[in-house]
Amino acid sequence: MVPVHNEAAVVGHVLSAWVAEVARLDIDYELRVYDDGSEDDTPRILDELAARVPRLRVWRHANIGHGPTILRGYREAGGAWVFQVDSDDETGPEHFEELWRRRDGFDLLLGGRDGRRGSAQRRLVTLVARLAVRLLFGRGITDVNTPYRLIRASALATILPRLPQHAFAPNVMMSGCAVQEGWRIYERTIPWRVRSTGTGSLLGWKLWRAAARGLIQLMAVAVGTGRAVRAR
Repeated sequence: MVPVHNEAAVVGHVLSAWVAEVARLDIDYELRVYDDGSEDDTPRILDELAARVPRLRVWRHANIGHGPTILRGYREAGGAWVFQVDSDDETGPEHFEELWRRRDGFDLLLGGRDGRRGSAQRRLVTLVARLAVRLLFGRGITDVNTPYRLIRASALATILPRLPQHAFAPNVMMSGCAVQEGWRIYERTIPWRVRSTGTGSLLGWKLWRAAARGLIQLMAVAVGTGRAVRAR
């Protein structure tokens, strides 16, 4: 499952690389792409690619944000395993095989981003998220928000009811729930690369406001009232 928003410069390359990799591994798959209200050439590129790749399916909705788009994908996913990755080309498919080969012994397999950089603000938000998960749920995951995760669908189904409908950071919440519920977790580092185009949509005070909302939602999930929390 891949959330997409205004990634026309790289999305064709990213999705083609993933299609080639899962075909090489002989995996029976459906590649579900969720276009979160893209305003550039992304929709055309996705339609052209879907016309050539029968197992690639595209869904569209008005812009609701990265977190809610991921959560929609999780709730609509089928099959025994669900894999989520972003479309920005910061992490590639060349490290997926190890997670896939190890899947039988685990419920959640993560590619922790090695060498990840960014603004001081984003690094601080990442640190706060990791510390919050440890304090509220326990230790067990280093990169709590990595968008490179393979999840056993039966385990995912047990925590989805705990997550608020408009979760800002569902992957952080999932990491916390996985630790709290004793999931079998595997995490290995994978190389992170600087995105070649575009920038994040949350900057300055928007980032801090969103992070604060995410922290409040995370606390609600930890005490069992997550579904009562809605983004403002």
